[in-house]
Amino acid sequence: MTFTVWHIVGASAIVAVIVAVVVTIRTRRNDIKKVAYMMDALEDGELNFRFQDRNKFNRTLNRIRIIFEKQRQAHEQDSWTKLIRVLTHEIMNTVAPISSLSDMMARSVDENGHSELDIKAGLETISDSSKNLIKFVETYRQLSGVAKPIRKALDLQELIDGVIALNSEFAASCGATCSYRPEEPDLMIYADEGQISQILINLIKNALQAGAKHIDISARMGQDDEVIVCVANDGEPIPASAQEQIFIPFYTTKKEGSGIGLSISRQIMRNHNGSIELLRSDDSQTAFELTFR
Repeated sequence: MTFTVWHIVGASAIVAVIVAVVVTIRTRRNDIKKVAYMMDALEDGELNFRFQDRNKFNRTLNRIRIIFEKQRQAHEQDSWTKLIRVLTHEIMNTVAPISSLSDMMARSVDENGHSELDIKAGLETISDSSKNLIKFVETYRQLSGVAKPIRKALDLQELIDGVIALNSEFAASCGATCSYRPEEPDLMIYADEGQISQILINLIKNALQAGAKHIDISARMGQDDEVIVCVANDGEPIPASAQEQIFIPFYTTKKEGSGIGLSISRQIMRNHNGSIELLRSDDSQTAFELTFR
């Protein structure tokens, strides 16, 4: 009887060891896959992934992602500093000729009001330069003057339906359709209605200008109870060389455009403790993802 019990105990211990080894091997394989996925994402500059905080290993991977995200934000801050220098340089380049031409015209006028210079042409040049400068500064003011959001609870269905209605005439003139498809009913976000509408309008407008015929907006709940809105279209893709630059202020791939729409959109989302990312842009689809936390 004792012999049999010891055999049972020994066999149970062996089974337990085998199960533990199998579980450990399987866990390690999953961990290796997670690391490989994370490395691919980091190489591609995609930092919108997040692992469930079920264990210490996942939390460590999430901390690494946060570190890379902070480094990217620091890099963007450096880009902003350089941008300000460029803006200052451009403004001075515009102002200096205006000042020089004005002085020259003033000195050329004699006591009788006559001048060897073409006063009309000079004034027209000054006027054109001044208007261009005002337009440039106004664009920059929009970029640097994003107001603090006034947040309230918003029904996502009502918000997006309103945005689609505002753009319906433009979409129809382009022969395009725009639709909203929530994966779950009654989704709510806590946000500034005007600012979020501005982001969605900008994304729809960009899609239509890219020749999109179908704009599909969807929404769902994320794993951490965040609301995720995806705006996808079938228009011309963003060039691969430009995809990492589109959120940089004044960068644009369009012949006519200020290049501040997506920059302002990212500022707005950050002010909401959220994010906006380009998920993909290829021959099949261009998709942006907005995350509200």
